[in-house]
Amino acid sequence: MVTVYDEQGPAWAAKRGAVRADDARAFGASVAGIRADVGCGAGRYLGELGAPVVGFDASWTMLELARTAAPHAMLVQADLEALPFRDRSLAGAWANMAYLHLPRPRLPLALARLHLAMQPGAPLDLQVLAGDFDWDALADDEVVGRKFAGWPVDRLVDVVVGAGFSVESTVAGDDWVRVRGTRLRTLPDTVGPGMRVLICGLNPSEYSADRGVGFARRSNRFWGAAVEAGLVTRPFDPLHALVAHGVGMTDMVKRATVASRELSRNEYRAGAARVERLVQWLRPRAVCFVGLEGWRAAVNRSAVAGWQPQGFGGVAAYVMPSTSGLNASSSRTALAAHLRAIRGRE
Repeated sequence: MVTVYDEQGPAWAAKRGAVRADDARAFGASVAGIRADVGCGAGRYLGELGAPVVGFDASWTMLELARTAAPHAMLVQADLEALPFRDRSLAGAWANMAYLHLPRPRLPLALARLHLAMQPGAPLDLQVLAGDFDWDALADDEVVGRKFAGWPVDRLVDVVVGAGFSVESTVAGDDWVRVRGTRLRTLPDTVGPGMRVLICGLNPSEYSADRGVGFARRSNRFWGAAVEAGLVTRPFDPLHALVAHGVGMTDMVKRATVASRELSRNEYRAGAARVERLVQWLRPRAVCFVGLEGWRAAVNRSAVAGWQPQGFGGVAAYVMPSTSGLNASSSRTALAAHLRAIRGRE
């Protein structure tokens, strides 16, 4: 795709104006700090987004055009799926028709990386193609070689919520869909295609949300048990767990709290419905719920730890005790045995 834009991008960009200039100016006015133009292309919106602004794109040819269009902007050659920004460095992200070039199962992890690069409370404006197709060429596309993903509104909303953003509005046109939201104080899902297992916690603690890692307290036995079970090799690193070991992570409820007792039954049920849709879409080999509390509230009030006879979202489901240090009745060795049982089912 980068080669396509390097070779054909200038001619294509010359025919395109800033049709969303008013939106870009309004977005820029809402940001206090560094705002990013995600996949800035030839820079048609960089001049409208205010300052300070950083534009990044994978195509060096397009960045050269952006340099002419917006000499004041900071420009970076970068990939949507490997952002070069430190955690919490961005105060806002404008993503106009950039993430549509990713196959749909790879969008959740790309947005997770964007979430980690943004500050809590930072606004997001995300626009992609509408539709229900994945990684296809468009019959009338004048740029030969491009491929796109089209998104139904409800599926896109699930992914954005899973990535740790609120969804404050959705707008759909004839061939596009737009989501506006805010980066929340929570954890993003680290999920993708081909997962061996999806680990589902109850919800992030505020401590974990602030550190960007689930089960972050040293008193929590999850990571130690996961290493002991051979599920992962590197503790406190959910991105490595997914990329190296096919172990994805999500939460039944995205709202961060001091303790899970602050959650309501309705939150558990709504969250379980989102996770079920995620499982039906990405089809991990199994899903493991850490903590009986959420499963009992949302699925089966009388469930006990172990494999669940009804499964979940069409895949095998396992429920294990909480790994919190407050759960003194389960040792790390016992918790590792639960995680080892999941490995044995693969």
